[in-house]
Amino acid sequence: MIEIKGVTKSFQDNKVLRGVDLTIETGETIAVIGRSGCGKSVLLKIIVGLLQADDGTVNIDGQLVGGLPEAELYKLRRRFGFLFQGAALFDSMTVEENIALPIVENEYDWSEEFLKKKIAEKLELVGLEGIEKLKPSELSGGMKKRVGLARALITEPDFILYDEPTTGLDPISSDNIDDVIKALSGRLNATSIVVTHDMFTVKNVVDRVAMLHEGKVYFVGTPEKLLASDDDVIKEFIKRTD
Repeated sequence: MIEIKGVTKSFQDNKVLRGVDLTIETGETIAVIGRSGCGKSVLLKIIVGLLQADDGTVNIDGQLVGGLPEAELYKLRRRFGFLFQGAALFDSMTVEENIALPIVENEYDWSEEFLKKKIAEKLELVGLEGIEKLKPSELSGGMKKRVGLARALITEPDFILYDEPTTGLDPISSDNIDDVIKALSGRLNATSIVVTHDMFTVKNVVDRVAMLHEGKVYFVGTPEKLLASDDDVIKEFIKRTD
C-alpha cells in the first residue's frame, strides 16, 4: 500500500502540489489524471524518491520515503519498475542490453544464462519475443514503449509506474499498450500507477482514477463514476481530452 498525506512541492514560485492525499491499495491499477502541469509526473517522482516533497509524507508498506538514507532509498527503488514517457532506451545498446541495464547497474547476483532467460520472459510478456539483438532504431514507437516496459519488469517489481504510456503513439499502438497494461494487471501481483491524459486508457484499463486539480486530489473513484460526474471541472477536463 502507498499512503500519500499532505504532500506539497513547489519550484521557485510555482506551487505544483498543494497538499495531495491519496491511498493506493496493494494490487490495484490506478490512473492519475489532470491538466498538463498539474503535477502528475512530479508526484510519481516523489513516490520513488527522485524528488523530495517540501512537506507531507509518502508511506510505502509502512516505510517513509522522505529522509531515507541513500542505501535504503536505493533498496526501496528496487521494488519499483518505471516506464518513462519516452521509453528512454539507449540507442547504442541492443534491446537485450537495454532490458538488462537495471540488473547490471544494481549488481544483481544473476548468471548470464539466468538473465537471458528473464529477458526472454519479459519480452514474451509484452508480446515481443525474439527481438533481443535489435537496436531501438529498428523498432516502431509502440515497440520501444513495450521494450521500456520489459525493462521496467525485469526486476519483478512490486510497483509499476507508467508515465504517459500512450503519448506520441498512433491509435493502434496506443491500444496495444493499453492491452499489455491490462493483461499485466491480471497476471502480475503488482500495484500499478498510470499517469495519463488518455481517457481511453482510463475507461478500459484502470480500477480507479485520481484527478489532480489546483495542486490537490479533486476526485477519486471508478472510471464509471468519473465519466458520469456532473461536476463542471471534471466535465471540462473530459471534454478537452476527447
